[in-house]
Amino acid sequence: MELAGVTLGLREAVIGLITLVACYIIFVLLRMYRLHSRAGQVAVPREPIPAPVEPAVPPEVPAAVEPDRAASDDWERASRGMADEMLRHSLEQEFDQLRDEVDAMRGELAALRTDMQQELAHLRAAQTVSPIYGDAMQMAAAGYEPAMIAERCGIARAEAELVVALAKSQERGG
Repeated sequence: MELAGVTLGLREAVIGLITLVACYIIFVLLRMYRLHSRAGQVAVPREPIPAPVEPAVPPEVPAAVEPDRAASDDWERASRGMADEMLRHSLEQEFDQLRDEVDAMRGELAALRTDMQQELAHLRAAQTVSPIYGDAMQMAAAGYEPAMIAERCGIARAEAELVVALAKSQERGG
């Protein structure tokens, strides 16, 4: 694809995709760091709380209120623990998903590398042959039959068979 005089190919697209995934990973790690640092902080009020004015007679606290406070504290601790566990679970899932995506990209890159090496081998094969037989060599590397190569390139069938044999030997050796 050509855009504003710049040719963009599959390689550039893969590099761009890798860059986007790396940015996303950095973004997720920053979010995790912020959440971790927030969890370690203690809430500090912005304005100083005025000292409560004590009444002359202390109020009587019914005995039934104390267990309710303990129960509400237990409830808050339990709900905080559940929230932390849910957050940890969701972050682990997201991390596993990112790991799977990176593995898939590695597989795609390996396949692209193999394709590029094969293409390079074909180009090298075409360069090592006389310019007269360059087209015949490219056709042989593409898998054409000797009769078709001889007809299209204007060479003898025996020459076309030799070119096909040379292309096959270079594929095995390259």
